Amino acid sequence: MEILGIDIGGSSLKGAIVDVNLGELKTDTHRIPTPESREPEAMAQAVKEMVAHFNYKGIVGCGFPTIVKKGICKDEGNLSEKWVGVDVDALFEKTTGLNFTVINDADAAGLAETQFGAGKDKHGFVLMITVGTGLGSGAYLNGELIPNFELGQIPYKEFEKIEEWAASSIKTEQNLSYKEWAFRFNIFLNYIHKILNPDVIMVGGGISNDWNKFEKYLQVDTKIIPAELRNDSGVLGAAIAAYQKYSG
Repeated sequence: MEILGIDIGGSSLKGAIVDVNLGELKTDTHRIPTPESREPEAMAQAVKEMVAHFNYKGIVGCGFPTIVKKGICKDEGNLSEKWVGVDVDALFEKTTGLNFTVINDADAAGLAETQFGAGKDKHGFVLMITVGTGLGSGAYLNGELIPNFELGQIPYKEFEKIEEWAASSIKTEQNLSYKEWAFRFNIFLNYIHKILNPDVIMVGGGISNDWNKFEKYLQVDTKIIPAELRNDSGVLGAAIAAYQKYSG
């Protein structure tokens, strides 16, 4: 079955048609810049533009970059505060006329990795960390999703949340070397390991494409592996979530 998956990030929206049975993208990924305001109506129009690009008429899966419970946005994350309390499913459905399944973006990425990527056949407590504008996280216990783990929101020293110090966007803004940035990211990983003691940590997001440039600087007392699906994981996982919702 082929479903449109959309991954909303702080800098862009990505979308592609996904074969959810094979776990692969059937089209090239299309990108649309995230509206500068990051407000609900503007982002809903960007989603509508994505749907129109593919001339798509079926169900849609969408990864969203903050906490979503039963379709409702519970925290603004890196978006506009106007998102808090918005029914994201309903907004996107009203704007596009299509049925939407909206889940946390890191949950979506982890869902794809646990079914078709680095997390396949991994047992126990598995964490997916997506590194981008912020630090997203998905948690899985024996393959089952524990939704809305927002570990990047943990306060750290003078920062309101640790992602303001250790996300890859900060690496870019402050022109940090991989070694300098990895020092910060390693502190984050050890922080969450001490709290949660996961069996495996998967690292995804755009920076995972450069895994060999910073892997040697990460020292955590658990297995750390790069995501295999890389930037495709969010789009793929969003489509899988929609398939699971409407097929079951």
